[in-house]
Amino acid sequence: MIFRAVSTGLFHAGDQAFPCAIGRGGFAPAAAKREGDGVSPIGVWPLRFLLYRPDRRSAPATALPIRAITPQDGWCDDPAHPDYNRLVQLPFSASHEVLWREDGLYDLVVVLGHNDDPPVAPLGSAIFLHLAKPDYAPTEGCIALSRPDLEAVLARAAPGDALQIGPD
Repeated sequence: MIFRAVSTGLFHAGDQAFPCAIGRGGFAPAAAKREGDGVSPIGVWPLRFLLYRPDRRSAPATALPIRAITPQDGWCDDPAHPDYNRLVQLPFSASHEVLWREDGLYDLVVVLGHNDDPPVAPLGSAIFLHLAKPDYAPTEGCIALSRPDLEAVLARAAPGDALQIGPD
């Protein structure tokens, strides 16, 4: 299945549509994406695997590969580092995101296959499908859904599925 996130802030999953948050910089072609620009990259990105925070809830139902995150998990966002756009273990000397967040936004994180095969600096890192803030405030480039909506998407998702990010 190809899920779709469009610039009007809707996420399409088959015949269902959910509100979603998009990058604070809107959408841009993947070739124009740069680290830290807040843009959601236009393209079709495979759903690689699900990360979830096990101390908050059990893993949701999905056919995607699943991995529990730990307080030592991070994601490298330093374009000069060899582990750029990769899962890393903390402590980590280069710039990175901490996946074990107190705000709950990364309690469920689908890692998207954006700029990962292989990663090319500085075309963007950590483009995820994750949980939205209650007001659907813009993200740093990710796509974000409410927990019930993301769980509904995960229940339908399977290996080989992808997320198309693009204009309406």
